Amino acid sequence: MQLIQYAKSFLLYEILFGFAKTFSYMFKEKATLNYPYEKAPISPRFRGEHALRRYPNGEERCIACKLCEAICPALAITIEAEEREDGSRRTTKYDIDMTKCIYCGLCQEACPVDAIVEGPNFEFATETREELFYDKDKLLENGDKWEAQIAANLASDALYR
Repeated sequence: MQLIQYAKSFLLYEILFGFAKTFSYMFKEKATLNYPYEKAPISPRFRGEHALRRYPNGEERCIACKLCEAICPALAITIEAEEREDGSRRTTKYDIDMTKCIYCGLCQEACPVDAIVEGPNFEFATETREELFYDKDKLLENGDKWEAQIAANLASDALYR
């Protein structure tokens, strides 16, 4: 028994076993992605960059009910509204401070008309904090850019809402 132990230590058995294990992984399928060029699939429930949606006729969906502002635990949403000539309410100011946002999704759940949503975009790094203060124009621009993906995600998740 002791002779086997001496042989193993003399031949550096553990090191050779480790090299063999490492060498075996060279021929297996890779588990990582080459990120900027390959992207992993994203769940329809993923909560990324915020967006304000529009109706198909181009009018913004937000009815200024301020439920999203009230339910936001981080107090990241600020809304100001006014009444229009036809009696409906629309927002004049809709700001989200993305540095405060915790991406909980409560604003999306509270919205009765699916106006504010958290879209599929997770690549929105900036160089300054000021760029993370989203105003109504930036949110509507995000909604226009990601509308097809957002609508598909909401449709696929509709059974569970």
